[in-house]
Amino acid sequence: MLVADTGYGANAEFRRGLEERGPAYVLQAKAEMTAHGEAAEPHQPAYSGLGPRPLPRNRTRPVSLRDHVLAAGRSQGRTLTWRRGSKAAMSSHFVLVRVRLAGRRPKPAADGTIPLSWLIAQWPEDANEPVQYWISNLPADIPARDLVRIAKLRWRIEHDYRELKTALGLDHFEGRSFTGWHRHVALVTAAHLFLTEQRRNPKAPARA
Repeated sequence: MLVADTGYGANAEFRRGLEERGPAYVLQAKAEMTAHGEAAEPHQPAYSGLGPRPLPRNRTRPVSLRDHVLAAGRSQGRTLTWRRGSKAAMSSHFVLVRVRLAGRRPKPAADGTIPLSWLIAQWPEDANEPVQYWISNLPADIPARDLVRIAKLRWRIEHDYRELKTALGLDHFEGRSFTGWHRHVALVTAAHLFLTEQRRNPKAPARA
């Protein structure tokens, strides 16, 4: 499973590379990215007999991810909780839509069909439109709560990266050799693994 921020989600070449390699992913996306609707079907233009045969194409123009969610409407979503925070459960309102991603470099099948993807939009009650978007190639039958929980896992990545830098000294290396840098990163990673294991498996309280 791979999760990443908008810089990767908006990169068509990066998404295509993932599709070719096969891992499941949930990537944060930009509202301006475009997609066709779930029901979009390619049309095969007739061959005129001259030149190369035309490729299948969609009759309709793709629209932005924002427009797809707005068309579905906030009422089509639901309130979902993805984790329990230090004070209360973390929850918000989400709209989930099935779309076929467009853009400059989609990878259609031989018949012109573009694979279906999940479009996840966070749309809080006090917002006029969604505030965050994600796209995913996870299966159609995945529970909505699991889909949102995975999308929100980036907070854990950011937390771990901050801990690596501030508490364990990831950015303290001042050498100039790859070997030294590699050893430094390996030790910092090992320390972080140790701390993570301690958090996941705390020792039993000592007997009185």
